[in-house]
Amino acid sequence: MSDQIEGSMGRRTLRGLRQFFDSISQMANSPWGNGPGKGEDDDGKGGDGKRPGPRNPWVTPDPADQRRGAKPRGPSALDELLRKGRGGFGGGGSGGGGFDFADSGRIWKWGIVAVLAVWLFFSSFHIVPPEKEGVVTRLGSYARTVGPGVKLTWPAPIERIRMEDVRAIRTMAIGSPKATDENFVLTRDQSIVDLAYEVRWSVRAPELFFFQIANPEDTIREVAESAMRATVANFDLVQAIGPGRVEIEAQVQSRMQALLDEYRAGVTIQGIAIRQADPPSQVDEAFKEVTAARQEREAAINLARAYQQQVLERARGDTSAFDQIYEQYRLAPEVTRQRLYYETMEAVLSNVDKTIVEARGVTPYLPLNEVQRRLRAPEAVTKGGE
Repeated sequence: MSDQIEGSMGRRTLRGLRQFFDSISQMANSPWGNGPGKGEDDDGKGGDGKRPGPRNPWVTPDPADQRRGAKPRGPSALDELLRKGRGGFGGGGSGGGGFDFADSGRIWKWGIVAVLAVWLFFSSFHIVPPEKEGVVTRLGSYARTVGPGVKLTWPAPIERIRMEDVRAIRTMAIGSPKATDENFVLTRDQSIVDLAYEVRWSVRAPELFFFQIANPEDTIREVAESAMRATVANFDLVQAIGPGRVEIEAQVQSRMQALLDEYRAGVTIQGIAIRQADPPSQVDEAFKEVTAARQEREAAINLARAYQQQVLERARGDTSAFDQIYEQYRLAPEVTRQRLYYETMEAVLSNVDKTIVEARGVTPYLPLNEVQRRLRAPEAVTKGGE
């Protein structure tokens, strides 16, 4: 009895499913096939016998129709959709459908090969510009230094390359326009000078610049300050702010280069330029007065030295003339004595009024010098009045 009930329930369930799919298959252009034709019965056979085959994908063809020579219908739209889906995911589209793991494995292999090729290319070939040099490290330690051009290394992370510009001249400013403790430097005469200067430097050996010292720029700054203080301590204030600047710059450059070479910093000091050298602002006015007094002292000293040089040159000239006259006197004493007498009298009497005295009395003469003096006196008075 129970078997009969179950069978009747199964038949009713199958009939309900067939009615459901028949209603769906009637939709135009649906994946279940075309709707039923005129005169088709529930078994999927047309009333005129021209449309054999199932009306939906769930009905198997009738063997009687196949024996009559009816051509079986092709796969439904749903089957085509499933087949294309299997093909899109690498399936063969035949047999039981399913995913084709062989094709998927080939795709993964080619993808991995492409990624490896890109990784090898970008991590092994390097272009070093003309103004730079490359430092190659192997597993973090220094390996070699390469010049400009296309360079080949082991792929990362086995070898890496780090480039540095070795032609650029870099400038480091030390001190500021405002007076700070960094600017104040003590001179030889226990004075304080406000200094601001620039350091021009370049990288000579990039492998030393990268690996020898931890902070290269901070080290260069500290070395510059130390060298400047040690150098200015050998100059007084006037020289530090005036004529001694050039010598100070040269000595600071030499000291810095020597210290950095001892540190093996791989740096070349190109030059030092003092931008500011002034006394502290608190004593600026007093320093100007002291400077003016020193300039006056220097002027007076220079005048005294000029007069001293003039007197010495005149004395040397007189000594040379006396030596020449003595040589002439040794050759002809009488003639030389007479000539010296005449020259001396001429020098003495050339600027005095002359009176000629003869044995018989005073002889008057024409005082030409006195006349000329009296004629010039009114002219001088007239010019002074104008």
